[in-house]
Amino acid sequence: MASISRAADGRFTVQVACPDGRRRSFRLGRVPKRDAEQFRVRLEHLERAAKLGTTPDAAVLAWAADLDDKMHARLAAAGLVTPREARQAAELQAFLDAHCLARVDVKPATKTVWAQAVRDLAKHFGKQRNLASITEGDADSFKLFLIGKGLASFTIHKRLQVCRAFFRAAVRQRLVDSNPFAQVGTRAVLNEDRMVFVTRETIAAVLEQCTPTWRLIVKLARYAGLRTPSESLSLRWADIDLPAGRMIVRSPKTAHVGKASRVVPIFPEIREELEAAWDRAEDGAEFVLPEYRKSCLSAGEWKNANLRTQFERIILRAGQTPWPRLFHALRSSCETELAARFPVHVVTAWLGNTPKVAMKHYLLTTDADFASAAGLPSPTARKSGAESGAQAVQKAVRPVSASECQSEPGNEKTPGNPGFRQPVASTGTDRQHQQMAGTGFEPATSRL
Repeated sequence: MASISRAADGRFTVQVACPDGRRRSFRLGRVPKRDAEQFRVRLEHLERAAKLGTTPDAAVLAWAADLDDKMHARLAAAGLVTPREARQAAELQAFLDAHCLARVDVKPATKTVWAQAVRDLAKHFGKQRNLASITEGDADSFKLFLIGKGLASFTIHKRLQVCRAFFRAAVRQRLVDSNPFAQVGTRAVLNEDRMVFVTRETIAAVLEQCTPTWRLIVKLARYAGLRTPSESLSLRWADIDLPAGRMIVRSPKTAHVGKASRVVPIFPEIREELEAAWDRAEDGAEFVLPEYRKSCLSAGEWKNANLRTQFERIILRAGQTPWPRLFHALRSSCETELAARFPVHVVTAWLGNTPKVAMKHYLLTTDADFASAAGLPSPTARKSGAESGAQAVQKAVRPVSASECQSEPGNEKTPGNPGFRQPVASTGTDRQHQQMAGTGFEPATSRL
């Protein structure tokens, strides 16, 4: 709080408790009482904003900017405003580089996203642009610059969001008086043309052109909803329990919010591929898909490492047209099919998102939905999954007995780590009858 006092000779003094805990006095001399009171109110406003880390009102900032150098320097020494010489020295590129380097609390993947906004800011304003000289009008022109690049609305929305965060940090460091991007934003409009349902018929054609490794990658994404590459390539043999029909999926993307893993059913469509992968695995193998881990995992962060390009080539070889957002579309198609058969809270628990996110970014309206509403036969691709899936699973999968879970002599692998599970159990049925490409999403055992 600030207080005002008047000496016997009529000179006014304003005192305020500064952020460093000291109480400082500002002598105003012989001025009208009204002016002294206004100084006290504005000083109190600066003091409160400094303590709370908020931006003072524009009128107060304008008042401080118009003060003479001597009074402004006294306010800066008290920590209430930024020194004018510091603002003059704060260049855009230097500030952004220092800020990104100092943020050791964020992942490298986040900094990669930030780097895109940094490049755009430097290109539009210039690397040596004085940080404090960027106005709200300049922020509006930057938004138009992004629109002119032809970026998607979601991309522009994200870039402006990052810019607001940059300048919030500048405000807290007292390098700028206010955030010019505070009121600059754009509506993130969902591009429905990029939301594609990948049918089972399409995936069947694609799988014909896949290597064994790629068959498992594609099936884990399309029929179990695993994120690619982070979740698929993090899958460990110790986390797979075929007799119980469950597997633990490690999720690097959501680990920082307390959701490092989730339990997912071993859907019939992926069971045979997992068994085949076990047969191919080396003794002591830890990961189910070790082939691409080195190229996709860099500095503790996941990247696509050309997987998208390879997958696109496979799709073209299958005579199919590559769809937008290749791996996301597989996960979205999986969640759409599951949501048609199970409660949404169950489905989102399996796929590791929330009902709100699923409704906005994953769940689709398919041709089968229109056919069902009109009382028409379902399309072939959806009929095999949604209508006859449960019957096919009941015929092909039965509960596993204890005797069937025993590995055949000579076929056991002895992994190096003690926590590794025993070899995946056979269901006791012939592999030919376990081909689940045309079935639905019933879990592998009745317990699920």
